Amino acid sequence: MKDTYVNAKLIEPNLIRVSIFSSIFFDYENVYLIIDDKEEIKLDKPKISSLPSIALLEFLLPFNIELGHSYFLSFSTCGRVPLDVSEATDFPDFDKEFFYGGNDLGAIYSKKETSFALWAPLASKVLLCLKEKNASNFSIYPLIRMSCGVFKTIVKGDFDGALYHYLVTNNEVQARVNDPYAKGSIANGEENVVIDFSKLDKDFKLDHLKKITSLNQAIIYEVNVRDMTISNHTDITNKGKFKGLYEKNKTTLGGLKAGFDYISSLGITHLQLMPVSDFKSVDELNPDDKYNWGYDPSQYFVLEGSYSTNPNDPYCRIKEFLELVKSYHEAGIRIVMDVVFNHVYEYQNSVFEKVVPNYYFRKKENGVLSNASGCGNDLATEKRMVSKLILDCCLFYVKTYGVDGFRFDLMGLIDQNTILNIQSELRKIRDDIVIYGEGWAMDSIKGIALANMHNYSNLPEVGFFNDFYRENVKKYCSGDMSTLDKVKNAYAGSCFDFIVPKHFLAPSQSLNYIECHDNHTYFDFLSLSNSSMGLEEKLKRINLANALLLLSIGVPFIHAGQEIGQSKYNKDNTYNLGDKYNKFSYSLLEERKDMYNYFKGLIELRKNLTILSSSSLSLIDKNIDISEINNALKVKLIDKGPLNEDYEIELIFNPNRFDITLEDADKISLGKGKDNRVLIPACSLFIKK
Repeated sequence: MKDTYVNAKLIEPNLIRVSIFSSIFFDYENVYLIIDDKEEIKLDKPKISSLPSIALLEFLLPFNIELGHSYFLSFSTCGRVPLDVSEATDFPDFDKEFFYGGNDLGAIYSKKETSFALWAPLASKVLLCLKEKNASNFSIYPLIRMSCGVFKTIVKGDFDGALYHYLVTNNEVQARVNDPYAKGSIANGEENVVIDFSKLDKDFKLDHLKKITSLNQAIIYEVNVRDMTISNHTDITNKGKFKGLYEKNKTTLGGLKAGFDYISSLGITHLQLMPVSDFKSVDELNPDDKYNWGYDPSQYFVLEGSYSTNPNDPYCRIKEFLELVKSYHEAGIRIVMDVVFNHVYEYQNSVFEKVVPNYYFRKKENGVLSNASGCGNDLATEKRMVSKLILDCCLFYVKTYGVDGFRFDLMGLIDQNTILNIQSELRKIRDDIVIYGEGWAMDSIKGIALANMHNYSNLPEVGFFNDFYRENVKKYCSGDMSTLDKVKNAYAGSCFDFIVPKHFLAPSQSLNYIECHDNHTYFDFLSLSNSSMGLEEKLKRINLANALLLLSIGVPFIHAGQEIGQSKYNKDNTYNLGDKYNKFSYSLLEERKDMYNYFKGLIELRKNLTILSSSSLSLIDKNIDISEINNALKVKLIDKGPLNEDYEIELIFNPNRFDITLEDADKISLGKGKDNRVLIPACSLFIKK
């Protein structure tokens, strides 16, 4: 009908609302509900509300609409109008009715057959398009709807390496979609791939890892695969690739260790990799054309192809990442994945919205999409099948690749039950898995407790990036003495009601840091906060801040390049600014080799001071005394020696621009004594044993 728009929506299980916008006066006619193009039901006369050019019709049905069928409303004047059932995902019992707890979603391969399963509870039809190796065309297989809204089929034969995608029909619109549970892909996610995981060597070399019982025994070092390997100042062969990050015996042009050997030499316990699962913004076939860190996830179970030496070989990225994990394990270093489960690259064209419209993304009470992440969408992790997907993904990376933990981007947007469930299930596999993330309180959801720092008491074994530590230590080590009292609290793990209220239950919850990938580097912070500060003073203050960080109670977190005072030219969030701003500077490492050696020494000292990684609040309270001398932070520690004997060590962090004198110094380290008096230089750490 000319100049007429008709829309039909299911707004309750047995209530259909029809909106008619027309330049023609509305006159009611008989309306029929067509089910699967087979059954026709005449609807009772609706409740009608009308204005000029607008009419609303509400049809109360004598039965509930059963999802999974094709539905049209038939008008004699307007023709057939598809019934949109998307709002069914908001019905109170939807999650209960359609939750699927099975472990067979995705493509499950065996040599004799492959099963394909897709959760699509609103869909009326799902087709599998499958292309065998060397075949010229796709074959099409219908999937059968099972319980809980799962569509499934089993295809006989050996389909290792076969390409596939789905055609999903929702609300009478067919969409080509990738598999949300796909484990393999060719370049840029053009097609998913069936993977035979039995080909992989699952010896993760876990026997090389030193046992840890708490997160605060970790020393975490954050890198980006590309940034750490792309420099032309090394002889790393596979630059910007997984493979480049585990090449051994590589050096800078000046002969210092580079890449894997450099990282291994630091003494760290955990290597945090910025996103390595598939992201959208980089062309995997031309990764030099556009730079991005990868916080724009596309395929959660698939590794990023731009880090592979052959993005079109689906096994290449899998084998190379697995070898990366094993290599670091052999060096005694655990691998932590930085995962982005708070948003996706694009809501409108995401696989989630195409497969189950109106389900995966969080909405405000007024129905508008939530955007607390600032990325245009927030995943509704509180919904059971979203939470299951996140859990399944974490389990997959631990079981398949042997990774050792997860850093959750914007964890404060994820519900706490999901985080607790992940932790519980992962600990059943390995008790040394670490879980931590950004616990910023960025949003609130009525009736849902989120995994933010306000809820730290409900998440006792989860770590949080401690911005209280970051801000106060950065300022203090720059010479701002007004933060000294807060630094005392931060030093003790922010878990005591001391000067200010505590932030955490235990030191294992406090990730202490002064810079991260999306903050200003500490060098740039010093430059911006005091433009008159000279280079020599900046580097001394960076050494001081690194010393305070590594010798504090809690979990030290270091951003690659922080140890040598690297700059990003006063930029902060350089997620898309390219190699110039982000690559690790091996030439700077050569210039500041002394800072590198100092940093290594601090890590060694931390490992020797077992009190710093203690989980016992009573032991910490008993054996650590925090005070000050001339605005310098003074910490007295009692620790256990190699023969289990008590010994005392004193740390004095002097951020002043002047030297201070320590009286009555007997045994001296890192200082010069005369007549039992010690001069503590400006911007330095003094250690008295």
